[in-house]
Parts: sequence; C-alpha cells; structure tokens
Amino acid sequence: MLFIIRTFLIIVAVIVLSVYSLLYCLFSPRNPKNTYHFAMLFAKMSRIVGLKVTYRIPDSAKDNGSVVYIANHQNNYDMVTTTGAVQPGSVTIGKKSLVLVPFFGIIYWLTGNILIDRDNKDKSKNTITDVVDQMRAKDLAVWIFPEGTRSRGRGLMPFKMGAFHTALQAGVNIVPTVISNTHDQVKLNRWDNGEVIVEMLEPIDISQYKKREIRRLMNDSRAVMLAKYIQLNEEVNRPDPNTSSED
Repeated sequence: MLFIIRTFLIIVAVIVLSVYSLLYCLFSPRNPKNTYHFAMLFAKMSRIVGLKVTYRIPDSAKDNGSVVYIANHQNNYDMVTTTGAVQPGSVTIGKKSLVLVPFFGIIYWLTGNILIDRDNKDKSKNTITDVVDQMRAKDLAVWIFPEGTRSRGRGLMPFKMGAFHTALQAGVNIVPTVISNTHDQVKLNRWDNGEVIVEMLEPIDISQYKKREIRRLMNDSRAVMLAKYIQLNEEVNRPDPNTSSED
C-alpha cells in the first residue's frame, strides 16, 4: 500500500511542478534564476520517498560566484538529493535527450538549464565554448556530472574531461559536491529509507593548473571526491551511538 501511495504522490508532484513551471516561467522562460527555485522544490520531494537528506554547505558557498560545480551521479534519486545543494545563479548541463522525459523534460528546459548533444563530439566542443560565453556574460555557475552517466552502485566512475575543459577555458574554480551512496537505498514500500549526506567541498583553485594540465586537474578532483565519498559512506553506515545493541 505504501508503495502505491508514494508512487501516486511522486507522479502527482511531478505533474503539478510541470504545470507550475509553465506558469512560473511564462514571463521569463529559460531564465537561469528559475533553476534554483525549482531545484529547491524538487529537493523537498525527498520526504515523499522517505529519505533524510543532510546538507553540508559552507557559508562561503554564497560567494562562489561563477564556478563549475561537479557532483557524483548515481540514479534518478539525484533529483531529490543533489538538487538541495544547488546555489542561486547556477544552472546544470545535461543531455539533450532529457527534454524528452515526460513532464520533467519541460521543467528542465524552461528553467534555463543547458542541453548538449553528447553523441556529437564536434557539437560538444562548440557547446563548451557557448557555455563559457554564457558564464562570462551572465556571471553564471554551472553544474556538471563529470562521470557522464549514472554509477548505479559501481562507486565513483571514471571522469570525463568536459567539466575541466570548461573550468580552465572560463578561468573559474571547481567546486566538488559529494553525495553518499544511494544505490538500492530507496524502497518505496519502506517507511524510513535512511540518511543521505550531501557535502559541498572547498573550491579547487584552478590557477594551480596550466591549460594543458586538464588531466591532472581531473585526477586531482576525482581523488578529493573519492576520499570524501568513502568517508560519507562510512558515516551513514555507522551504527547510531544512541541505540543500544539490545535494541
């Protein structure tokens, strides 16, 4: 019964958000300011699926300005976990095919996120230049999943270079954000699906890297995220010290 109720609530919530996005964005479609507003709404849906999400966002994040945020990409529940870390003045970069996803696709497009054709390498290169131009013109930050695909329980996957090309070309810092493992964590027929920790790390200063050192920047960023990913997973799996073994 709980599974049916939750599935119904999720469907209704996404449909309502889709209609609301059409109305909200009517006078400012594709405005990057819309992204933060809808990211916060999606983050509230974590309660529907029974997740307790703990956010660790440094106070200094509001002053990050134009940066490239990178985050690990695990599954569809990223929509209700990672979204809560989105900062004002930032948009995400996603696959062009996302616009075809029923209901969600129209929200994603209307709220000003950037769609790229990852299957066409030439277009992808041009897109990086376009993204950099938008970042400079509008003082934008962008969110990118450097793994390029959902990990689905395979840990932190190898990174692709797009995010790091973008950062070096724009001359902006990298801000890693790490989400503890959520693979197989959510069961819609279970009331309590546990805790997820989303932690934003300190910016990686790209002035330490030359433009030809993209791979070093990528590897260093992944190493920092992997260490934090392991730490967060150990933390959420740690027994509650307030619960006795007899319980």
